[in-house]
Amino acid sequence: MSSTPATVRPIAKEDFTAWRRLFDDYATFYNTTLDESVYEGLWGWLLDPSVPLWGFVAESEGKIVGFAHLQQQRDTFTASTSWFLDDLFVDPQHRSQGIARILIAEVNRFSAEHGGGRIRWITDTDNHRARRLYDDVAQLTHWVMYEQGGNTP
Repeated sequence: MSSTPATVRPIAKEDFTAWRRLFDDYATFYNTTLDESVYEGLWGWLLDPSVPLWGFVAESEGKIVGFAHLQQQRDTFTASTSWFLDDLFVDPQHRSQGIARILIAEVNRFSAEHGGGRIRWITDTDNHRARRLYDDVAQLTHWVMYEQGGNTP
């Protein structure tokens, strides 16, 4: 494990291989197998400035050890910008070092600079490790989420 604090920056084209490995680990964590077209499609969105989706990577000692994906949305109850933290993942070997917290801080900074508004995200009910952090940095809501159709994990 590294004790060097991570830095966070926007995702870049040259990050594909490291990001791909981490995103595959993320899918495995959620017991999901993704088709190669999903990786290619998401990567294309992350690099396309016309898509309201941003990627951030955390680096420690020159190695990408985590990522976050943030989508801009519209909040119908405020008629303003809101955000969805779609994905957040840290390499298991680099957990408990504050990297997820640093990624969330960057998401907060970025969203504040780009219209502000509420940031929402979801996690599995049994993801206790992540939930300890989320309970510290955000408010648990009473909302229940439903899904229909598609390829849900």
